[in-house]
Amino acid sequence: MKWIKQGRIFAPDGSKWWAQEYAMLPTADVRHDNTIRMYFASLDDQKFGRVGYIDLDANNPKRIIRESENPILDIGELGGFDDSGFIPSCIITLGDRKYLYYIGWQRCERIPYMLFSGLAISHDDGETFTKPWRIPVLDRTPTEPFSRSAPCILVDGNVFKIWYWSCEKWSNENGWIHYNNVIRYAESTDGMTWTGTDTICISPDATEDYSVGRPWVIKEQGLYKMWFSVRGKQVPYRIEYAESKDGKYWNQNMGSKDIQASDTGWDSEMICFPCVVDAAGKRYLFYNGNRHGSTGFGYAVLDA
Repeated sequence: MKWIKQGRIFAPDGSKWWAQEYAMLPTADVRHDNTIRMYFASLDDQKFGRVGYIDLDANNPKRIIRESENPILDIGELGGFDDSGFIPSCIITLGDRKYLYYIGWQRCERIPYMLFSGLAISHDDGETFTKPWRIPVLDRTPTEPFSRSAPCILVDGNVFKIWYWSCEKWSNENGWIHYNNVIRYAESTDGMTWTGTDTICISPDATEDYSVGRPWVIKEQGLYKMWFSVRGKQVPYRIEYAESKDGKYWNQNMGSKDIQASDTGWDSEMICFPCVVDAAGKRYLFYNGNRHGSTGFGYAVLDA
């Protein structure tokens, strides 16, 4: 598998009050009019996060057709799990509705933040969204008490299948406080209430890495394929790939040479938060670059 980088697509220019900086977690919705609607999160001048979108030409994703003037949804109410902001993670279409699963974050005192997964639903083809619940769709459990977020969801037959970021613990190493995360799997019949499993799909290599996250899964010819972020002590972020026959047990030792940080430029320090979709007869990988999306997002094309 060889990805050919095509460069950066977008970073906010600071002209919008809600998008002063960052374009985090590009989340693609391939549409019927040969466009790709790319949702992303930006920060305002107080570092609160909101989601907007740009529409891209599916034949040439560097060509921006339209950019949203306003965010699709505001931050959560005071004290809510998303009162500091929300970040898109995946979107699925169910009939005339679009389900946008997002990362809601809440600032904390002893750790930087908590992250839980929320759901917003659109009835107008992705222009605006409302929240059916005030609480997360992935909340705390006795075995996962810290954070559960960054979901990727496939509807496989009558089953909603979810892969998500799960915080195992927080560590304090000489004043450096950081999370330790794995990727887990769960199922649902309605996309809202989830039945978890004890199966950990992907774990970091404890000798070098301490976190894996933002999984993106597709199913192709009966095989599940996952791209995900890895955060290490020496390398801030990279993208890796894994395969599975059942979506639960994964061969994750498949290398990280397919796509790497550039020598210079917007994605020279790191690459992270992959999003893989097929459009216009091509397979695209969208991703963030330096400083977790502060330099925006770009894409690569799979070399056929």
